[in-house]
Amino acid sequence: MFKTQFSLSAFAICLLSASIGIAEPTAEQWATILNLSGRQRMLTQKKSKEALFVTADVNAGSLRGYLNKTTTLFESTLTGLRDGDASVGLPATENPRIVKQLDKVQEMYLELKPLFDKVSQGGVLSADDMTLLAENNLPLLKEMNKAVKMYERGAKKVLSGDEAAAVVINLAGKQRMLTQKMTKEALLVQLGVAKDENVLNLRETATLFDSTLAGLLDGNEDLELPGTSDEKIREQLGVVCSLWTKLEPSFQSVLGGNALSAGELATLSTDNVTLLKEMNKAVQMFASSAK
Repeated sequence: MFKTQFSLSAFAICLLSASIGIAEPTAEQWATILNLSGRQRMLTQKKSKEALFVTADVNAGSLRGYLNKTTTLFESTLTGLRDGDASVGLPATENPRIVKQLDKVQEMYLELKPLFDKVSQGGVLSADDMTLLAENNLPLLKEMNKAVKMYERGAKKVLSGDEAAAVVINLAGKQRMLTQKMTKEALLVQLGVAKDENVLNLRETATLFDSTLAGLLDGNEDLELPGTSDEKIREQLGVVCSLWTKLEPSFQSVLGGNALSAGELATLSTDNVTLLKEMNKAVQMFASSAK
């Protein structure tokens, strides 16, 4: 009798959950959530990088346009993660703890938004603006990363029956962010903003990018990465490795105390985007494999 009553009670709860729209995301939706929430981390750094390139008068016209697009994408994705966006396959977030975390990200972002708007609308960052940006974009990144980790814990229960899939998508996605974070840190050093601190940050970021890239290919126990035997993904990661080999000397030059020339800055402004795009292709391949 007890078992029958329990079964009916559970059935009623399921009906109630369905009636108010609460449903566990599918594996495909979890892969999309991890991909797009992870991309938000990258966008916090990409926006900062673009504002700094404009301030340094490097490809200012085109980068103002990119900054506008980055802002729109960040804001629409943040709304989509919270409230759902069928156009990109995002279900609404039902977990109240994650909703609260996303609201915290929104609140912190709104404090920085006037700086990005200033640059988008034709201005440049003052010395005080750059200090404010340097101090606050990392806390924004960290709070967005907390949301990603919360999503990852939920996704581990579903993705391919393999917890490692969620870790791989998360860390592959994090690589996108690191391409932008490195570039931002190099620019802050170039512009004389908290130089010692940003030299240390750049060294740590470059080291993490390098070790994670190797781990995605061949495994890294400390990072909980199993490596991949998928030939197409390995080929794409090989493209990323080649681009990284080309770009790394610019960062090492900054770490060595050298100022980048106008030509080197112009090259960095384009090559970091190429690295980002190719890393993003690898992320999409990992996400598709998990689905």
